[in-house]
Formats: sequence, C-alpha cells, structure tokens
Amino acid sequence: MRAISQNAPGGPDVLELVETDRPEPGPTEILVRVHAAGVNPVDWKSRDRGVLVSGATTPFTLGWDVAGVVEAVGAGVTLFAPGDEVYGMPRFPHAAGAYADYVTAPARHFAHQPAGLGHVGSAALPLAALTAWQALVDTADIRPGQRVLVHAAAGGVGHLAVQIAKARGAYVIGTAREPKHAFLRDLGADELVDYSQQDFAEVVHDVDVVLDTIGGDYVHRSLRTLRPGGTLVTIVPPDDTFPAEAARAAGVRATFVLVEPDRTGLREIAALVESGQLRVEVDAVFPLEEAAKAHELGERGRTTGKIVLTVAP
Repeated sequence: MRAISQNAPGGPDVLELVETDRPEPGPTEILVRVHAAGVNPVDWKSRDRGVLVSGATTPFTLGWDVAGVVEAVGAGVTLFAPGDEVYGMPRFPHAAGAYADYVTAPARHFAHQPAGLGHVGSAALPLAALTAWQALVDTADIRPGQRVLVHAAAGGVGHLAVQIAKARGAYVIGTAREPKHAFLRDLGADELVDYSQQDFAEVVHDVDVVLDTIGGDYVHRSLRTLRPGGTLVTIVPPDDTFPAEAARAAGVRATFVLVEPDRTGLREIAALVESGQLRVEVDAVFPLEEAAKAHELGERGRTTGKIVLTVAP
C-alpha cells in the first residue's frame, strides 16, 4: 500500500510517498480502507519536531483523522462489518498512520460516518470536533444561557466549538480577524472580537467558559474575562508559566485537555451533523501525494476550517 513517511524531523520536504506492507487487523480491531485523512496542527508540529507522536520510531507515518470503508474485521468485533463507512481518530496520541491507503485500529475508536456527509467532510471532523466536544461538554459542562469565549473561532477546532456551544444553548463570543466575522455569524456566533484591533480581555467580561486554542499570553489574559466560578480550558500543553495559582486566587478553574479516542463523542457529533446543527468547513483538499503542500498551507495559519487529503481514487 501507499503511505506518506518521514525518516527524520524537518520541514514539509521530509514527507515522502512510499510503498509499504498492508496491515492486518488483530483481535478487536478493524482494517479501514482510507478514503480521506484530515490534516491538523498536531500533524505538522509532530513532523517538524519529531517528538509529539507518542511511542513512534522513525520512519513513521503521520495522521489521525480517518474516514473510509471497513475492509475486514478482527476477532471479536461486532460493531462493524466489511463495507461500513466509518470515521474516527484512532490511537491518538500514539501513531495511527492515517496518511496511508489502509489503517488498523480498535473498532471502538470509530463510529459510523454522519449520514450524507461523505468521506472528505467526515475526515475533517474527528480530531477537531472531539477536541471541542471534550473541552466544552465533558470538561466545562456548558449549559444553556452560559457565555462562552472561543479563541481562533474560525480555525479547525474553533469553528466547530462555536457550533457545539450554540447547540448546547450558550451565548458564543469568538475571536477572529474581521474578514472571517461573516462566516462565524453564519455559524451562529453572537459576538465577535477582531483580536488584531482590540485586546479581547478589555472588551469581553463575565464569561462562564473560555476555550483557548492558542496558548501563551492568551491563557493569562483570558482569566480576566471569566466570572467567579468560571472555567478556562486550553488545548495547548501548558508550560511552567501556566497560571494555575492565579486562577485559584481569582476563583476560577484553569485546566488542560488532551483529546482522546471517543466513540460516544463521535456518535454525538454525527447526530449534530445529521440534525443540521453542525457543519464542517473544508478549506482545501489535496491528494495524498501532495501532503507536503497541505502542510505548507496549514502552517501559514490563515485557513478557515480544515484541510483534507484524499486517499482512495
């Protein structure tokens, strides 16, 4: 089978198309013929630094967002049968190898694709949508009427978080450059701040939940927007400057969440798509062999929504 492989950390040029053996599913696993694979910031960060893929040794194949068709099932699998269209984020943060013709992973790391969405749209969802779901619903437990601030609201995680929060009945504030405001209003955002023109911490107040997708000083400044008892959830791994003590002193909660495979979350996300409450924006689509170009585009930081690789013909 074909796969995108790299032998060392580096720029997009380290990604190369290779031929390798097709995997076989073990007990409780399924073999998925990959039709499309989502591209995420963790992909190019792992490619560049070579340290974010847990347990990986070189050469390794990047990618976690998978959409495709079940080719075979291992012993004990009852959830799926060959021919089923599935999507998922298998094995994260361990290497899954989604940039390839085939992937094997535990069956419960997948769910049936949202009806009518197709492979490209389904591949754009898992990592970003599960991140938003696990941060806002599982961790922050947002409820109707709460005020939610989403940073980088037009990004891959952000634009899905806006919609998930709205589906939960929240009032949603987003940070994004002005040219993306119309897009975000169409998704349901109630209030928008152009971070290049205003300090969001000076104009946003009395927030119940902040979803930080940027890190750095955004975490510190976001604390000022929270009301007592509020929650800040960051998806950026914290460093020694993480303001845990400052949060406690202010009477708020600050925490980091790392997304994990979640069949229940995938099914909830599919239900939102099928009910018309969630749509995924795909900014660009590249064939598998142009994975390097997809990474180059993503690293510019100006995409709206997601980037996807098409794998099957």
